[in-house]
Amino acid sequence: MFGFLKKVGKVNQLEKIAQELEMNMSNNYKDAAQENFRELERTLSELEASGGISEAQASSYKQRLSSYRQKLKNYTHKDQKVTWML
Repeated sequence: MFGFLKKVGKVNQLEKIAQELEMNMSNNYKDAAQENFRELERTLSELEASGGISEAQASSYKQRLSSYRQKLKNYTHKDQKVTWML
C-alpha cells in the first residue's frame, strides 16, 4: 500500500551516512570520515545494483561523492605535524 515509503527509507540511510561523514570532517576525525566515505560509496552502489534508488537520486549522490572525494583526497593523518614533541 505504501510502496513509495520503501525508497524513502533507503535514501534516509544514505543521508544518515552523509551526515556522519560531514560531522566527522568538521570535527577533524580523519579516519572516521574516510570510513564513512567508503560506506557511502558501497551503500550507493548496492542500492543501484538492487534498483532500490531512482536514477535522479543516484545521480545526485554520485555528485556528492565526487565532491567528497575531492575534499578527502589528502585527508589523512600523514600530513599532520607532530607538535607535542617540540
